[in-house]
Amino acid sequence: MKTSPFKTFLNGLITENPTFVLLLGMCPTLAVTTGVTNAVGMGLSTTAVLICSNMVISLLRNFIPNKIRIASYIVIIAGFVTIVQMLMNAYVPALSGSLGIYIPLIVVNCIILGRAEAFASKNNVLHSAFDGLGMGLGFTCALILISSVREILGAGTFAGIPLFGDSFQPVSIMILPPGAFLTLGILLAIINSITKKIKNAKEDANHGS
Repeated sequence: MKTSPFKTFLNGLITENPTFVLLLGMCPTLAVTTGVTNAVGMGLSTTAVLICSNMVISLLRNFIPNKIRIASYIVIIAGFVTIVQMLMNAYVPALSGSLGIYIPLIVVNCIILGRAEAFASKNNVLHSAFDGLGMGLGFTCALILISSVREILGAGTFAGIPLFGDSFQPVSIMILPPGAFLTLGILLAIINSITKKIKNAKEDANHGS
């Protein structure tokens, strides 16, 4: 039975969230989440590349020879990453400079290549577009959540806006690399605990009925 586009979208957003469930794309997740602005920029850039590359790969899936499919996927992804980078340089140069090398590295982000191989190459354009949208927004939400915790505790700001008075003492480790691992670990523990409780509640309800 084929899933609906909406279910495909929810799968990437929640059920198989690339950061909190599949643990993909850890390099940018840990590197760019020092601030919410950076997280939003990286997340939306990745989402745009995911949607576009998924759609094109789905369109061409029957024409790409199996032996060169991975190389073909990378070329397609690289093309969209180049477009995104050029647009960012033109319209948001400060954000582009802040994200630096991590924008070009979207080309080798395992989320994008993984969805190309596992989903877009096997499904139609509509479902592939919704898969890219769900996975991209799931990744974006995860980056925003992690960066919010790190920026608020580490700098006392949210998207650069001060939240506390002069008496606030920021926990500077939170905006350093150890803070990224600490935040990710705590959030994963909380999410896994909530997921387990929901699963147990469903199982108890099924047994009771």
